[in-house]
Amino acid sequence: MKDKDVKIVAYVGMSGSGKSVAVDYMTDKGYPKIYFGGMIYKEMKRRGIERTEDGESEKHFREMIRETEGKDWVVRQVIEETHRLIEAGQKRIVLDGVYSWTEYLALKREFTGEMTFIAIVVPKKLRYKRVAERVDRPFTLEQIRERDRSEIENLEKGGPIAAADYYVLNDGSVSAMTNKIDEILKEIEF
Repeated sequence: MKDKDVKIVAYVGMSGSGKSVAVDYMTDKGYPKIYFGGMIYKEMKRRGIERTEDGESEKHFREMIRETEGKDWVVRQVIEETHRLIEAGQKRIVLDGVYSWTEYLALKREFTGEMTFIAIVVPKKLRYKRVAERVDRPFTLEQIRERDRSEIENLEKGGPIAAADYYVLNDGSVSAMTNKIDEILKEIEF
């Protein structure tokens, strides 16, 4: 049974696009979030797999779990958590990090009419510069190019970005980006 009062926003975008900044903006407003990567980290911890500083253990595990448990393994965990939040009375929920077309389709199917996908996009040269300069998990140019290739080829990451309901061009200040997000949230009555 669908709850017409529930609204779910899912942020999609390539690494370094500004998804985390957008999600942090929403959580600072008090909205609960569900982090797709958190499902990976939780399962890695449960299995005793250490996270490496370069992100390689996470990358290999992310691809392995989708290969062995199904491309929809992460999204099944996210759907369960989303239902728990709804049952607890949450009417506005933020999803951080939809990776694949499989995940996109599962969410659209499960939460018909409740889902809005917002793609955070940025020119590649600027995105690469930001990723190289970030404090948390910076990447070299070679690393970010490899991550892009891997996420597009192995995880189908391009589909959810291409099919997003809204696009936010994040090529300026944080406040410029959050102003665009506020316009979208107002339009969808979030």
